[in-house]
Amino acid sequence: MVMLRSRFWPSECGATMVEAAIAMPLLLTLLLGFVDFGYAFYQWNAGNKAVQAGARLAQISTPVALGLPSETLTQSDVTKVGTAVPAGTYDYVCTASAAGVACCSIGGGACLPANASQTSFDAIYDGTANRAGMHDFLPMLEKSEVRIEYAASGLGYWTRPNGPVPTITVSIVNHQFQFFFLAGLLGFNNITMPSMLSTVTGEDLKSTFP
Repeated sequence: MVMLRSRFWPSECGATMVEAAIAMPLLLTLLLGFVDFGYAFYQWNAGNKAVQAGARLAQISTPVALGLPSETLTQSDVTKVGTAVPAGTYDYVCTASAAGVACCSIGGGACLPANASQTSFDAIYDGTANRAGMHDFLPMLEKSEVRIEYAASGLGYWTRPNGPVPTITVSIVNHQFQFFFLAGLLGFNNITMPSMLSTVTGEDLKSTFP
């Protein structure tokens, strides 16, 4: 019995397998964690590109807010070409429902589909024949996560005295970082991405799409 024990304890047969069994779960979790957080960084970068593209499209296309073109300048003196509508005169906020139906609120009022152009909202989200939209940059983006605001900037254009010059802010709200490996291994839930936005000044609000 003593001889058997003396031969058994010094033996290291199977030690490598035991060490691997202990280390592999930790190493696998670490590796897949890098992959997941790398993918989250990709989503963050794609979201920033999406709001920039959306803001540019909103800047040069037909406004989503149907009432915006009527926000013209009030000039008591026709010689004062380019006089601006004071900042804060109007504020349109356009969003979409979970079903993708666009609506706009005016001055904090109810968000109504009758105030919004679905075609314009879809063009910013999906893009046009010549320009990529927000969804092209961030395929996981839902229409309900897009927010488009047109607010009076207080600016005026000398060459366009009778049109609105809004500050346009396109943002992504309540978008979820998606985890794949860590969700399965550790039960990680998706994390809400901090809101991101891009703001531009209305340039040439056309009645057609680029």
